[in-house]
Amino acid sequence: MTSPAPDARHLVVLAAQAAAEKKATEIVALDVGDIISITEAFVVASASNPRQVRSIVDEIELTLKVFEERTPRGVEGLDDATWVLMDYGDFIVHVFLDETRAYYDLDRLWADAPRIEWEQTPSAQVR
Repeated sequence: MTSPAPDARHLVVLAAQAAAEKKATEIVALDVGDIISITEAFVVASASNPRQVRSIVDEIELTLKVFEERTPRGVEGLDDATWVLMDYGDFIVHVFLDETRAYYDLDRLWADAPRIEWEQTPSAQVR
């Protein structure tokens, strides 16, 4: 079994921590590299309203740009902000409204994927 490259794993952890900074819930990082060939990992997070979805997306984008000089290849779903997908190539971030996440149930779909451990850090460490 292969796992994300150290650089990708670090970026995944940063993205998860940035999502936590904006009070995202049910944040999981999944190693999907052995299951699909398009990317190495997913970060999946939830929010209670579209405004919070946008705030989480903005925080992830800012954190990765400032600390790692990485910007997404593409961002989809900002118009209605019920499911925003941020494609960073070696990993993908999904930020969902709670009810949209429940409907699509990616957690069940990717239940076999190993989880990537990450810790929520105090605000001062992320920013």
